[in-house]
Amino acid sequence: MRYLVTGGCGFIGCNFALKLLGRGDAVVLLDNLARKGAVTNLAHIQSLHPAAPFLHADLRIDSAALREIIEQVDCVFHLAGQVAVTRSVSDPRDDFASNALGTLNVLEAIRLSRKRPSLIYASTNKVYGQLKEIPLSETGSRYEYRALPNGIPETQPLHLQSPYACSKGAADQYVRDYAEVYGLRTIVMRQSCIYGKRQFGVEDQGWLAWFTIAAVAGKPIVIYGDGRQLRDVLFVDDLFDAWDLAARQIDDHSGKVFNVGGGPRNTVSLLESVDHLTSLLRRRIDIQFRDWRVWDQKVYVSDVSKIKNDLEWEPATGVEQGLEILCRWVSEHSEAFAFC
Repeated sequence: MRYLVTGGCGFIGCNFALKLLGRGDAVVLLDNLARKGAVTNLAHIQSLHPAAPFLHADLRIDSAALREIIEQVDCVFHLAGQVAVTRSVSDPRDDFASNALGTLNVLEAIRLSRKRPSLIYASTNKVYGQLKEIPLSETGSRYEYRALPNGIPETQPLHLQSPYACSKGAADQYVRDYAEVYGLRTIVMRQSCIYGKRQFGVEDQGWLAWFTIAAVAGKPIVIYGDGRQLRDVLFVDDLFDAWDLAARQIDDHSGKVFNVGGGPRNTVSLLESVDHLTSLLRRRIDIQFRDWRVWDQKVYVSDVSKIKNDLEWEPATGVEQGLEILCRWVSEHSEAFAFC
């Protein structure tokens, strides 16, 4: 198989490319290198796989380059895009161009190609909105759903409540529609909090990595709200297993949407994550509390029953195990986080 990974020098794209290259697949990386850490990740990939092709391109404007490379691959993993809610609020036009227009350009390149490669699209749980209508309970250090023990299913109505949610939601629906209208082979993955090695998290995106980086560096961790916000978290290697299964079975599941996250067995609140880091680092971590951010979900937990049933996938890495791996990697590469 020959794969194209857009956003191939980001945290997820870099790790996935290394997995594919390591098992002998041909991979083309596409990235505009705009995000912090992308150049470092590219250098790491090229140090291990010097022959791996890299295309420095921007999906918003480089349609010709995209069309050319699409003709050479069997499957596209579309990960490129703007990833922070806060940035979408400050610059909604760029957010739309990166996520909605960039995805449309990928879909059009596939539709107009001779080869018509399959497409796995990295969407987000933010398309479900804040979920304020769902009753919650408060138990010690976390909020929880009162009556949804398995979490939020794919049948939950979309509620797009930030420019980021709007742009990703539009792309999510375009990917579904191109399967129905044009017969493209696509799968949408609505992802939860993904974390792991080589994640250059920042305060407004990649929160678990950012907490880890700040804790290792001895900096205070800022929590917006009371810290009882609950998330299901998924170690990055487990995400790759889901993508791999989706790509291999796409003829059976084209046009489908899957939640892919840690599910109810892999949940952690912000306060609990700080407790885990305190235990791992064996020192006190300074926490600073600030006002709630209007777009934050108090609880988000993915119901992963559908992907378990259809693709026979489920997470394999527990929260404590995954956080220990991440904490060790950050500690061993502290020089890479000078920008923090």
